[in-house]
Amino acid sequence: MSVTDQYRAARDQLLALREDYATAKAEFVWPQLTHFNFGLDWFDEVAASPRGTTEALVIVEEDGRQTRRTWKQLSARSNQVANWFRAQGIKRGDRVILMLTNQVELWEIMLAGMKHGVVMIPTTTQMGPADLADRVERGGASWAVARSEDLSKFDAVPGAYQRITVDEPVEGALNYADSAQLETAYHPDTLTRGDETLLLYFTSGTTSKAKLVEHTHTSYPVGHLSTMYWIGLEPGDVHLNVASPGWAKHAWSNVFAPWIAEATVFIYNYARFDAKALMEQMDAEGVTSFCAPPTVWRMLIQADLSHLKTPPRKVVSAGEPLNAEVIDRVAQAWGQTIRDGFGQTESTVQTANPPGIPIKIGAMGRPMPGYDVVLVDPASGVEADAGELCLRLDPRPVGLMVGYHGDPEKTADAFRDGYYHTGDMAERDQNGIITYVGRGDDVFKSSDYRLSPFELESVVIEHPAVAEAAVVPSPDPLKLSVPKAFVVLAAGYPADADTAESILKYCREHLAPFKRIRRLEFAELPKTVSGKIRRVELRRAEEARHQGAGAEKTQQPAGLGHEYRDSDFPGLKG
Repeated sequence: MSVTDQYRAARDQLLALREDYATAKAEFVWPQLTHFNFGLDWFDEVAASPRGTTEALVIVEEDGRQTRRTWKQLSARSNQVANWFRAQGIKRGDRVILMLTNQVELWEIMLAGMKHGVVMIPTTTQMGPADLADRVERGGASWAVARSEDLSKFDAVPGAYQRITVDEPVEGALNYADSAQLETAYHPDTLTRGDETLLLYFTSGTTSKAKLVEHTHTSYPVGHLSTMYWIGLEPGDVHLNVASPGWAKHAWSNVFAPWIAEATVFIYNYARFDAKALMEQMDAEGVTSFCAPPTVWRMLIQADLSHLKTPPRKVVSAGEPLNAEVIDRVAQAWGQTIRDGFGQTESTVQTANPPGIPIKIGAMGRPMPGYDVVLVDPASGVEADAGELCLRLDPRPVGLMVGYHGDPEKTADAFRDGYYHTGDMAERDQNGIITYVGRGDDVFKSSDYRLSPFELESVVIEHPAVAEAAVVPSPDPLKLSVPKAFVVLAAGYPADADTAESILKYCREHLAPFKRIRRLEFAELPKTVSGKIRRVELRRAEEARHQGAGAEKTQQPAGLGHEYRDSDFPGLKG
């Protein structure tokens, strides 16, 4: 049986069991492919089949311009690019920084890079020279691909690498447009080993310096069978995933999962989020599957969801847990339940709510086929019903990274004691359903109670005045720490004492006494470039604010930056 047949058999098994989770979990076994190339052994094979004339990629711009590519067209174009890589001296194993927006060249180069065996380092266009220097150095990059307007960022970046422009000519840079002159058939020099490095991803760095995650020609291209299963993707689906290029989630759901399923990748490019415009495009393109991070879901429910005439049949969320209010609002308007999924840059989807079974609101779900998920008590190292989310390594799941490139100590720490340690805390109920608690670094103690920021934030954000919230421990001389909410207000609400009192009162009514939000501040939330909240910065700011302050509140000007306490309001004391 060819590698393509083995891959297809595993894919078809999960398609057949799409709504039979128990059987899929019990029977699915990862295909063990010693040699595999997603571009050659899968994408090109689909392109040569009857489905090859259907659309693999559709990109729509705000001004109405459209880019549409069939499987056959992308197959031929990526072959040209792979041949051009070879002609320019790009060799198998060379490291290439890929810093592009949602534009067709991104998908062409991803496929060509797989076919030619280069190691790609996807990078957001928001990166400045300092971050790019880190990527060039730690990633060992010898090539950098970008739009002409972004290539200037590399002027201050040292290193022996060659620049490539994908649009306007740039002095000293190779011109990607020249690749259109080469042959549309590509013949590799050798077979691609499954354990060869394919991708190097820098994490978003929510609590520390970005780590460099190494993935192979099987860990993502084969591993994302689990992601396809979670979303419920099928051949012929039109899948829209809101994610920025340069981050792993873009590869998850804008490359691998939909193309594994033989679905269409749909992209709507916008400069500023417009819920109505997005829904109009979803209707126009017949989107059947939709994935978005919580931030986008929260913005969507502030609009009239009934504007979407034909809602997608599959709706999922990933990145951070989603609170119950959003799930309820979407269910009422679209008749579909948003299903959370959990994974990391380091892996494909590990734990999620698959289609076909009722979900527990607020839960991250169940272990996906191919993953043996356990919770390990951090103190004892023993498996328990509450603890750190870990993956058993015997057998090792295919969708897991090789390790942290160039950092054997961090790799050894993550893979210690027969587990892969995610660093995330969770709880499991009597039915085996897992609920996210928080990052190990974010969970904190107050009066000997362990508190989950996510659980508290889910209540804070239910208040109509709250657009976003982050909860961190605020030092307290009596209780060690108390929960404090940093709040971004929804439009139309003033950052004043009345609003603060209203939010604190709501939390008091909906949280147990030991979980109550005791302090509140209106502020912008620090975030990573990928949009994740950096609670670590808020914690540090709180520690600095209260150093030496004792029990007395630090005096600050009223309004933005002012800390409100429940003790400020007579009705909330105690």
